[in-house]
Amino acid sequence: MTSAPLPDAAPANWVDRLAPAPLRPWLKLGRFDRPAGIWLLMLPGWQGIALAGAIEGRWPNLRLLVLVAIGAALMRAAGCAFNDIVDRDFDAQVARTAGRPIPSGQISVRQAWAFLIGCCLISFGILLTMTPLAIGLGVGSLALVAAYPFMKRITWWPQAWLGLTFNWGALLGFAAATGTLSAPAILLYASGLFWTLGYDTIYAIQDLEDDALAGVKSSARRLGDKARTGVAVFYAVCVALVVSAGIAARLGPAFFVFAAIYAGHLALQARAVSPQDPTGALKLFKSNRDAGLILFAGLVVGL
Repeated sequence: MTSAPLPDAAPANWVDRLAPAPLRPWLKLGRFDRPAGIWLLMLPGWQGIALAGAIEGRWPNLRLLVLVAIGAALMRAAGCAFNDIVDRDFDAQVARTAGRPIPSGQISVRQAWAFLIGCCLISFGILLTMTPLAIGLGVGSLALVAAYPFMKRITWWPQAWLGLTFNWGALLGFAAATGTLSAPAILLYASGLFWTLGYDTIYAIQDLEDDALAGVKSSARRLGDKARTGVAVFYAVCVALVVSAGIAARLGPAFFVFAAIYAGHLALQARAVSPQDPTGALKLFKSNRDAGLILFAGLVVGL
């Protein structure tokens, strides 16, 4: 079976343009054709590292930034493979996901498990180069990752669990840089939870009809026509917690300038989101890479 571009990947994505045909299903299993998720998993880790550096009056640790980037790409790939193994029956019923490698028959479940284990082993090797606290946090995150695919079956708010999972890197990055945790890092992590609640609610708008038919729960389905209000509230809480983290860390004025830009970016998303516009929802979701980079830059200059 051929491996065509998937609906939520850019038509000219690098995997479909440049990767050898035999590798494409594997790269798609790890979502390397849709790098937005890598950014969204990596950026909280970068932000945690930058926050640690700002508190200590130095630039972020470049070695840690590189390690977190590699680890995020691998663990996002492992998490996507696990999600697709668990959700393969659901995915076959949803137009946007039916072409994924497992439900379309391009990769078997056994092969997907081998891919997942390989990504985890390499990531664990990277983790072992970090502080003991960071290692413990990294191992602990596996429980969050393992539980996530089941949340859409038991709660209307699987996006909240994704927030707990995807932003764990804020704690891990801070711990890798300092060997400790503190209130600013915890506030940054909490802000990320509400950021993810917002952007993943936007993402779930794409699947409203298919999710209803398949019986899959989501915050977008729960909020319905109030999705715009819900996203606005989530983002408002996110910004309040970001500012609180900056105050607790005694960051400089430059940080709060970037925090205001970050708030404006999220406000524009909340204003534009519409449950009747799934195409626009995907564009808004992808723009969160830029939002995360704005916050990262603010933490870097907030010395």
